[in-house]
Amino acid sequence: MPMIDPTVVNLSRLQFALTALYHFQFVPLTLGLSFILAAMETVYVITGKPIYKDMTLFWGKLFGINFAIGVATGLTMEFEFGTNWSMYSHFVGDVFGTPLAIEGLMAFFMESTFVGLMFFGWDRLSRPAHLAVTYLVALASNLSALWILIANGFMQDPAGARFDPVTMRMQFKSFGALVFSPDAQAKFVHTSIAGYVSGAMFVMGISAYYLLRKQHREFAARSFRIAALFGLVSTLAVVTLGDALGRMDDLVQPAKLAAMEGLWHSARGPSAPWKLFALPDDEKQRDAASIGIPYVLTPLVAHEWKTTIPGIYALERAAKARTVSGIKAIIALKSFGASHDPAALAAFRKHENDMGYGFLAQRYAPDQDLSAITPALLPAVLAKTARASIPNVFVEFWSFRIMVGLGVAFIVVFAFGAYYSLKNELEKHPLVMKAAMLAIPLPILACEFGWVTAENGRQPWTVYGWLPTFQSASSHGIGYMIFSLAGFVLLYSLFIAAELYLMFKYARLGPGEHTAQPKPLPVPVRPVFGQPGYAHKPWQ
Repeated sequence: MPMIDPTVVNLSRLQFALTALYHFQFVPLTLGLSFILAAMETVYVITGKPIYKDMTLFWGKLFGINFAIGVATGLTMEFEFGTNWSMYSHFVGDVFGTPLAIEGLMAFFMESTFVGLMFFGWDRLSRPAHLAVTYLVALASNLSALWILIANGFMQDPAGARFDPVTMRMQFKSFGALVFSPDAQAKFVHTSIAGYVSGAMFVMGISAYYLLRKQHREFAARSFRIAALFGLVSTLAVVTLGDALGRMDDLVQPAKLAAMEGLWHSARGPSAPWKLFALPDDEKQRDAASIGIPYVLTPLVAHEWKTTIPGIYALERAAKARTVSGIKAIIALKSFGASHDPAALAAFRKHENDMGYGFLAQRYAPDQDLSAITPALLPAVLAKTARASIPNVFVEFWSFRIMVGLGVAFIVVFAFGAYYSLKNELEKHPLVMKAAMLAIPLPILACEFGWVTAENGRQPWTVYGWLPTFQSASSHGIGYMIFSLAGFVLLYSLFIAAELYLMFKYARLGPGEHTAQPKPLPVPVRPVFGQPGYAHKPWQ
């Protein structure tokens, strides 16, 4: 594969990272608010109490603002695969593009259709029919996340595909294996429930604002209670499922797990410490400082006491062996492409699973030619390739811990909020309400750090173990990348400014300004003879 200018690759990575981070500020809130709206409207349909309709209308307005800007920021991301990552699209487009196409045809169209009925169908649909529409919007939002995370799961664990040496592309082997990939399913559940946490904290925090200001007290108290209970259950679920996702990383991406735990040496036996704090030094491959808790790491990761968890040094040794095999795979692939020799194809198939490490080694080979690596150069190439196969440990270690630390804090805030709300003593504890207000942006921040943990931990691959990132980008000029990056930053910053302005504006106005229905004008009643108010006039 051709080598791309490293500066172009880095600018392409930066642009996609910023695009994803901007967009991902809106996604969790959409996922969370959609089901909270469904829950509120369900209570309205069952009880008939107008206040629950008012709650659905008000929080639905904020949902609509977030939904519209989220769609605007998300549409460009899929185009970037073609514009900035054309080599990646060529290599895996047949497989990777399928779940994205299904997401557009199934989930996005469904969501966009029913969201209009949800907003404008209150007077045109019966209560049960409108409730069904609201649930369909929530379902479609989550289906959209499902297919996108199936596509992302393929990047993390390329199940259901096989490399075709004739077309030089990944081809489908099993659609079912792609859809039901354990990594994809675990990520979908974990990410979706993290969105529920974000929506719950948003509703709870704004409700707390009203209660502290003694405004819309009944409305705010009921909204707070629903959000606190929903958020508590969701946070406990997201922590539990995050543990399952960590176990998946142990099985599929051991380098990511080792980086998350700052594990330089393999952890053997039950006494292995879990690092509460560390300052990993990627250059020297050691910790400048660390604080660990013994007897925690092995049961936490492996769920039993005797498993050995490979550290970074051991993984680098394994990467060297895979690189030797990968070099043979690439040389055989090149020979097969030139001659279609069955012997070359057989040699390639023997080392096929290590092909990605051969691609990774091209970066360090003379003129990117693996056949030019002499026995004298081989140790240096193997060492550099093995080091490159490990993600940035400092970033991975701390992004993971910030995410987990925030998750634990959310449990505390939701637990106290739910407890005092159920006891009808919430207004006696302003500290809980102030904590809920201050925590409004934190679940979204936790989601961002979770995304960094997942994507940084996959490096140096776009498709784990198969295609390195530095070979995936398009061959643009540096000037083009700088111009497009600046344009994206400016445009998306305007989107965020618009979101914040509208959210603050309508949250401050409160539910009374939006949900109160105009009172009908009084109809004049003609007085009746013999009743009070009747006055005889000559023309009567």
